[in-house]
Amino acid sequence: MTVPDPTPRVAEFERRAYGMFLHWGLYSQLGRGEWILHLDNDLIHEEYEGLAETFTAEAFDGRKIASLAKAAGMKYAVLTARHHDGFSLYDTRGLTDYDAPNSAAGRDLVREFVDGCHAEGIEPFLYHTTLDWHRDSHECSPGEFDEYVDFLHDSLEVLLAEYDLGGIWFDGDWSRDDDWRLDERYALVREHQPEAIVVNNTGIGNEGEVSHPEVDSVTFEQREPDPVNREGMDKYVAAEMCQTMNGHWGIGERDFDYKSPGDIIETLATCRARGANYLLNVGPTAEGAIPEYETAALRRAGEWVELHDDVIYDGRPVDCETPGRDAVLEADDDLYYLAFDLSVSGHEDVTVRGDGTGPRTIVGLDREVTVARWVDSDEGIRVLQSDDADLTTLDCTGYPYGTNTVVRVAELDA
Repeated sequence: MTVPDPTPRVAEFERRAYGMFLHWGLYSQLGRGEWILHLDNDLIHEEYEGLAETFTAEAFDGRKIASLAKAAGMKYAVLTARHHDGFSLYDTRGLTDYDAPNSAAGRDLVREFVDGCHAEGIEPFLYHTTLDWHRDSHECSPGEFDEYVDFLHDSLEVLLAEYDLGGIWFDGDWSRDDDWRLDERYALVREHQPEAIVVNNTGIGNEGEVSHPEVDSVTFEQREPDPVNREGMDKYVAAEMCQTMNGHWGIGERDFDYKSPGDIIETLATCRARGANYLLNVGPTAEGAIPEYETAALRRAGEWVELHDDVIYDGRPVDCETPGRDAVLEADDDLYYLAFDLSVSGHEDVTVRGDGTGPRTIVGLDREVTVARWVDSDEGIRVLQSDDADLTTLDCTGYPYGTNTVVRVAELDA
């Protein structure tokens, strides 16, 4: 079977590699995650909707957020223009008064986000829910649901007509087993933004599923992606893993279990090794600022991305077998070996040792490798190969004392 070629816009999306997800809305004022309206039985809808009166967005700065994404090595950003609570961060042009211009903010926050992204060279994407608790889309009658889909399409048309987007990210079709009129929805996208990337989150349990022919990327929510088997597909689809920095999409003020810069580096490298993008979420504060820890962690991981930018943005997985989590990527005819779980060299009294050094064998590379070196130090690596180049062994040295790049990258001259 043949594998279809990606369209130029999908190929460009894959080269963006790494993006920032932002879940922010009225729920951020409560600090208990983005699903609190649905999960807290004591929270009355009318009281929740009253949070619009205190939603000032006084610390929200679209360009500052885009600047942070840029420093982190991210190439695109996705903002929740409307989440499941039904509150919109954009000017809905009179479709509803449950939006940011009619809140204490008094501003079109999506406009500020999109303009800020463009100013910093970050591609803006917008998340838009299809599940709407404000309108009971998940449990209304069939007739009411059809009216709701009309409202949804009208809302989307506002977004698509008013903002210059790199893509749109849908979420919520899994909430109801009914006719979402997807052909109409995607026709709206193609009418207004023919080059936009279309993502429709299939959710936990349906990872990697292609839900419609117009979808450009499959999703892997909160777990490492599987390599996508594109043989026999009618069109090439990309893949993207989305993940939270802690256990919540919206800010969780009592959630202390955050990912480290090392966690971020490992997951990004794993995604790229499997041919997928990595969309990492942050939950802004009630006022719209990125919290200090997330800011610091993203900047620190961004220094690693800068050191390995060629392989992260342009690298494509090579079909071969590697030990453990290791992988081989190819970028512009250059080969790179990604080595996980290496230990640090040094005196036994000051070094935490492991079993991470020594020979690592690649099976099925089938290319003659003449020279190998670590990208971070230019140190050479001894290479042994079988006569038919089916087996390639790299004698992986440990990190020099004082360094640890979490995933160490070697360039192979083949």
